[in-house]
Amino acid sequence: MINQKLTNYKLIMNHELSTMTHEPDVFAGEDELFTIRTANRWLQEANLRPVPKMLFGKFWYEGELCILFADSNLGKSILAVQIANAISRGESMSPFTCEAKGQPVLYCDFELTDKQFEARYSVEYQDHYRFSKKFFRAELNPDCDMPPGFKDFDEYLSACLERSIVQTGSRVIVIDNLTYLRGENEKAKDALPLMKHLKALKNRYGLSILALAHTPKRDMSLEITRNDLQGSKMLMNFCDSAFTIGESTMGKNMRYLKQIKQRNTNQVYGSGNVCLCEVAKPGNFLQYQFRGYGLETDHLPKARRSNNTENKHTDQVATLRDQGKSLREIGAQLGISYQKVDRIIKASQLESSIVMPS
Repeated sequence: MINQKLTNYKLIMNHELSTMTHEPDVFAGEDELFTIRTANRWLQEANLRPVPKMLFGKFWYEGELCILFADSNLGKSILAVQIANAISRGESMSPFTCEAKGQPVLYCDFELTDKQFEARYSVEYQDHYRFSKKFFRAELNPDCDMPPGFKDFDEYLSACLERSIVQTGSRVIVIDNLTYLRGENEKAKDALPLMKHLKALKNRYGLSILALAHTPKRDMSLEITRNDLQGSKMLMNFCDSAFTIGESTMGKNMRYLKQIKQRNTNQVYGSGNVCLCEVAKPGNFLQYQFRGYGLETDHLPKARRSNNTENKHTDQVATLRDQGKSLREIGAQLGISYQKVDRIIKASQLESSIVMPS
């Protein structure tokens, strides 16, 4: 049977080749596995579609399946809700631009109960923050039984997710977190079906997806890389972009954001230019507040321990700076580079400006 099908397919192909009277630029229809066009035709068709807009600065663009990953209890959900809230309003989180207009956003919350969510966005469970009416939050119903017709809960959950997308009309989806869509993402064989499913949903409905994920246990003194994502190889290969949250040694509420993968832009926030933020709650909205840029190594425990020499220079740099000396003059006097002098000054200014929330 298989051999007969192959023979028939070859006959069709030979017929198509023999009847060609001109050089084609399109070879396949919608029912074919491969869509083939000339490179020039692809460019012409792509030019008719809008340029992807930034949803969260250079970290996440429209039409991307983006992964935000970090260790437990670093505030992935806090940042994700803040991003979703900004997109639903069409507002930017300075300095991270949102170019898209306000639109429906579906936040699939598989982490918090409604009461825990309330605690974060209220003042002692009163004076609730007013989200946009375009912000939709979904959580699992523990009393719901799986109806017949589904082979397992994963299939049922995927079907419900697709239905929720249609019901809300959302084209921006946040999944908090990937573990609940597939329980064993650290294994490539389990991560592959999940990523294929999310990519299929993205393409079918024109979605922008932000999926939250965990990092397994790692050495906190090392820089964060793509290898630190749980199920890293398969998840990273299939996503369009990825960024991470790191814990900073500058304070218990300090975090830094770092780009890990990007396709629509050059890397802007790599290890040499991470974004430092503080987790704070001014009023009734728990959030990330931007504090500046810096080197990732300045926020790592190992770097703090190994930089004793640099720490000894801090007072000397401050004294010489007060005397009006330039960065190069200070560096020459202390026997260090002027770039290192500049880094010491900025780190000192940042630490003195940080006020921890009570």
